[in-house]
Amino acid sequence: MVSIEEVQVMLDEIVGEFPPELFKDLNGGILLLPQVKLHKKSIEDDLYVLGEYRNERISGRYIVVYYGSLNKLYANLSRKRLKFKLRSIIKHEFTHHLESLAGERHLEIEDERQLSEYIRRKKDNNNI
Repeated sequence: MVSIEEVQVMLDEIVGEFPPELFKDLNGGILLLPQVKLHKKSIEDDLYVLGEYRNERISGRYIVVYYGSLNKLYANLSRKRLKFKLRSIIKHEFTHHLESLAGERHLEIEDERQLSEYIRRKKDNNNI
């Protein structure tokens, strides 16, 4: 896996590809944190949070990317493939941001659907 510093460089390059208008009201920017984050509904400690869009009263609107989670899932990827994954994460979180500004929840609902599917699969596999 590439270092957190190298991932930060990739992240900066990716963010530079986006038009400035997308950053409207994203007052906290995009943060790269070192920790691993498991989803609170992870059943077998296998559902990692790679990124999050946050809209908090005090901290405002910002995106978090978890280096430790990236490392857990993608340690063996080439730099090119890792950058592709990172770009996908950023696009996903920007979609949450833009939907939040517009009062929409389409991606949030889709994320909830995928989480329900994950839970159903895990329960089905554990009942075999």
